[in-house]
Amino acid sequence: MPVSAAVTSIGLVVMWSSGFIGAELGTREAPADTLLMWRFLAAAAILGGAWALFRRRRLRPRALAEQAAIGALSQGGYLGGIVWAVGLGVPSGTAALIAALQPLAAGALAGRLLGETVSPRQWAGLAIGLGGVALVVQGDLSAGPTTAPAWAYGLPFAAMAALLAASFLERRARAPLAPVDAIPLHCLVSAVLFTGVALAGGHAAPPAGGGFWAAVAWTVLLSTVGGYGFYWLSLRRNGVTGTSALIYLTPPTTLVWAYAMFGDAPGWTALAGMAVCVIGVTAATVRRPVRRRPDRSARLAEEPVRDRAVPRVSAE
Repeated sequence: MPVSAAVTSIGLVVMWSSGFIGAELGTREAPADTLLMWRFLAAAAILGGAWALFRRRRLRPRALAEQAAIGALSQGGYLGGIVWAVGLGVPSGTAALIAALQPLAAGALAGRLLGETVSPRQWAGLAIGLGGVALVVQGDLSAGPTTAPAWAYGLPFAAMAALLAASFLERRARAPLAPVDAIPLHCLVSAVLFTGVALAGGHAAPPAGGGFWAAVAWTVLLSTVGGYGFYWLSLRRNGVTGTSALIYLTPPTTLVWAYAMFGDAPGWTALAGMAVCVIGVTAATVRRPVRRRPDRSARLAEEPVRDRAVPRVSAE
């Protein structure tokens, strides 16, 4: 594997998993919409200012429209669902695991939307993966009193669907943009979206504590710049299925983050569910090598030509 591809893969897994920790850090200080509003206001100001200073160029209207829709789904829909779920009490590791079912859905849907062949084994992997997630969620619900209502566990599913839709839209965009051009636009769209939500809910004012601004800095630098930067770069390099498979590695990484920072140790049911999910992902994404029957004509062509006896014609 080339070094650049390895760096892209590792960076995506580490930076993407940091978003779940940032969500928990921020929602301990303020409501989810407050955190998202100030996160994207800061990200839009920093990235938009850098783009205007170093990268300023005219963008086609079609590219603006496509990237506005992609940003609303990839950041507005995805992060809105994840941060809201964590704010309601869903553990960050569980939210990461549910959202990381994306490779299964990508493998199943890629055939219909991108023209790839989808095998029965991929559909079986999707079913197995869903069963594993059910075990993880059941483990959280039965572990004891929890602040999260049962319906909150559906939010990471909706977030995963939004990110997957954004990924397919990006792959089929007629006027694609490089990540350095697209991400500032995504942040601007998300800033407008979450500012409207926060103002409507009366949550626009940030708390005075420094912990909130530390969470904003965490999510802007690690999760937005790092996570989404590596995500769109990997999408260009590895495609939807390859990038989605890398995202599945974020749950164990998030669990390590959560255990180190919050002392959240996963239960045995959650670990068993994760193992089942790994089986499902393996079944859905790992393809068996296709054995081809040897071509007899090609084999004969490679063999040396032997002297053949030429029948003699007798002279009469």
